[in-house]
Amino acid sequence: MAGGTLDIWPLYLYHPGAVTVNFAVDRYTHCRITPRTDGAVVLVSEDLKKTEAFASLDSLLAEKKPGLGLLAWAIRHFANVAREQMDAMNGFELWTSSEAPAGAGISGSSALLITVASAFNKLCSTGYSIERVREVAQNIEAQIINVPTGAQDYYPAMYGGVGALELRVDGLIRKPIPVDLDDFNQRIVLAYTGLPRNSGINNWEVTKLHIDGDKQVHRNFAKISAIAQAMRGALEKSDWAEVGRLVREEWGHRRKNAPGITTPLIDQLIAVTKKKGALGGKVCGAGGGGCVFFLVEPDAKQRVSDAIAAEGATVLPVKVAPKGVRVNVKRL
Repeated sequence: MAGGTLDIWPLYLYHPGAVTVNFAVDRYTHCRITPRTDGAVVLVSEDLKKTEAFASLDSLLAEKKPGLGLLAWAIRHFANVAREQMDAMNGFELWTSSEAPAGAGISGSSALLITVASAFNKLCSTGYSIERVREVAQNIEAQIINVPTGAQDYYPAMYGGVGALELRVDGLIRKPIPVDLDDFNQRIVLAYTGLPRNSGINNWEVTKLHIDGDKQVHRNFAKISAIAQAMRGALEKSDWAEVGRLVREEWGHRRKNAPGITTPLIDQLIAVTKKKGALGGKVCGAGGGGCVFFLVEPDAKQRVSDAIAAEGATVLPVKVAPKGVRVNVKRL
């Protein structure tokens, strides 16, 4: 909802009191690890419709460009820290699925990494806390995309609900924001505009400009930081008119940092939904496509949804997911 990109180290260190505000949606990721008896390692991505098989764990570890890289990188980490436990399985199948559309910008890959890392943490008895799981997942994702990653994307999958992530010198502290979820759910509309185009949007480019001392970027992020802090307060008071105003203001400043974050369709959606009762709208993730979040008046939710569909985008039915990751063990 507010404060994105500030969660990339060290940007938040330049903005005392920096915070991000977000909420978890019930577009879940799933993971199942099943031991085998033939030593093989099989990776299955249900949503991507891909399967990749290796004769052994060593074979997977030797593969330089696995097709299902996110899964392979997670396995590599746990093979390094708990090889004995992984070898004891004599092979396994790792099955995953995600309910988030491809390129949606709603942290689907981050949620999947939290899911997979949590499962292996349990299976291998590594004893990581949920914060340590986040650190592992975030570092794995940075290895995959080859640039630093922000922290906030992992927290909805870790805890669920609505939360503020305090970005402090002494660490990251997640604080829940008490919100009436039944009420909030009537104010959420999420539109999917399709896969992001190749727009050159890259948080790392903005990060470098900030670190290099670009005064305009620094001023924009100072404003975004102030908006995020105000957003937290408005949510705590359930001041929805103020939340909507802050969503609009945050979107305006984010566009200044990266004009390519938007598309003609996104601009059109924000314009038409305003006339139908949307209090504010903003792109999720890096933009250039993906999802757009709208805060609406409860009696306007259907009107806004109809307007979005009329423009050719897809409304994704979502509610706030009240809980974070859960791990279940079934003995065979």
